[in-house]
This record gives sequence, C-alpha cells and structure tokens, in this order.
Amino acid sequence: MMRSINFSRLFIYSTLAFFCVVYLMPLFVMVITSFKTLPDIKAGNLMSLPTEWVFDAWFKAWDTACTGVKCEGIKGYFWNSFQMVIPAVAISTLLGAFNGYVVTKWQFRGSNLFFSLLLFGCFIPFQVILLPMATVLGKLGLANTTAGLVIVHVIYGMAFTTLFFRNFYISIPDELVKAAKLDGAGFFTIFFKILLPISTPIIMVTVIWQFTAIWNDFLFGVVYSGSETQPITVALNNLVNTSTGVKEYNVDMAAAIIAALPTLLVYALAGKYFVRGLTAGSVKG
Repeated sequence: MMRSINFSRLFIYSTLAFFCVVYLMPLFVMVITSFKTLPDIKAGNLMSLPTEWVFDAWFKAWDTACTGVKCEGIKGYFWNSFQMVIPAVAISTLLGAFNGYVVTKWQFRGSNLFFSLLLFGCFIPFQVILLPMATVLGKLGLANTTAGLVIVHVIYGMAFTTLFFRNFYISIPDELVKAAKLDGAGFFTIFFKILLPISTPIIMVTVIWQFTAIWNDFLFGVVYSGSETQPITVALNNLVNTSTGVKEYNVDMAAAIIAALPTLLVYALAGKYFVRGLTAGSVKG
C-alpha cells in the first residue's frame, strides 16, 4: 500500500511539473530573448541562454523604441494604462457592490428582471457595442480621451462586478440587515458600515478580475483612444508591427514583458485571495 501511494504521488507531481514546464516555456523564451543581443539571437536558438546578458533591449523598449511615427518607447503608454485602469477598476467595483447590495437586500418590484437584464450584459460581444458607444462618446465630447475609455470599461465591467457581489451578498443572512434597520441604520449606513467592511474577499476578486481585463484589453483601446491616450496594449501592437529595417526580437520581448508585469504582480501578490473570494459566497449560512 505504501509503495502504491508513493508511486501515485510521484506520478501526480511529475505530471503537474511537466505541464508547469510546458506552460512556462513561452515566458522562459521571452525572458532570455529579451537579454540577448541581435547577433546572439541570429547565431543561437530559442532555448539557448544568452552568451552575454545585456539590458539594452529593455532600455530601448521603455525609452526609445518606435511605436509608429514616434520613437519614445512605451513608457508614456504604460502610464496611460494606469490612468485608465485605476479609476475604471475603482468605479466599477463600487457600482457592482452597490448594485449587488440593492438586488439582494433592498429588493424592489422588478429587481429580478433588472438583474437578469444586467446579467445579459456579460454575454454581449465587444464588437456589438463599438459603433453605439463611439456615437455616445462623440456626443459627450469624450472621444479619444482617457475619461472616455474609463466610462467604456466601467459600463462593460459593471455586469460582471454586479454578478460577483450579488452572489456574495446573497450568502449573508438577511437578519443582519433587518437588525440594523431596527437600530435605525439607513440605506447607505448599512452599506458602508456593515456590508462593505465584510466584503474584502469579493472585493479582491473583483479588483483582480477587472484590473486584468481592462489592462489586457486591446479592442476598446485601439477604437476609443487617441494618439496621446493609447494604452500599453495598443503601443505594444504598434511596436511589434513597426519595422525600421531590422526586426529587433529582443526589444519586442522586453516590451511584452513590461506590458505584462502589472498583471503578473497582481496575481503573484493577491492570487490566493482570488480563490478565497470566489468560494466565500458559495455556501449560505
């Protein structure tokens, strides 16, 4: 029995290690390529380590690489993404918490229909809303602006954030809200003083979900941004497709890693809270 158990564990861990290596292989290739020189890339192969570790590609990707007609690197676009992501995540998370609170603890006539219609927004493809949203942003004077991108991501993400908070709040006993009402607590007091403080797990889920989705978005960024407000994903696409005679794969790889670093850091630092938050509202009681 002991031998069979050890063999089973060995097989499981070996299988997991194999798939982990396969999954991380592209990242490994990107990292080592970003530290190679162009002659090193041409002389070696994808899996070979650099003969000389250099940071030139990273500096060029950040500061002087061409992203179209401009050769100012991706640093400006990197900060554009942060200016878009932070308010979009904060607003969509707060609105999702508010909506989830209303449809679970302050139900009104038609609240289930309201939630169903809002939930339908999770299944609307991006392409369907491109023209209507562009028309609305144009009439509001927000076309090609960071504020316009924030509004687009808040509107599109609110269906998901509402779903997350609704599933979490439905697991909280209604007696908690009723007791607060008897003590004289009002609508906003209950939300900000009672429910929101105990919503940390689902807030973490929502923040990670929204941050990743908005940061990695390309379609909305390329459609609704201007030359000065483009996010990092659009700049990365422009950099890769801009050629000055010699294809600099090391610069492309460095730029791709820089663009992916924020989401990697979010998952590395808060990934465990994502799993906890997803299961926090799974059992009512």
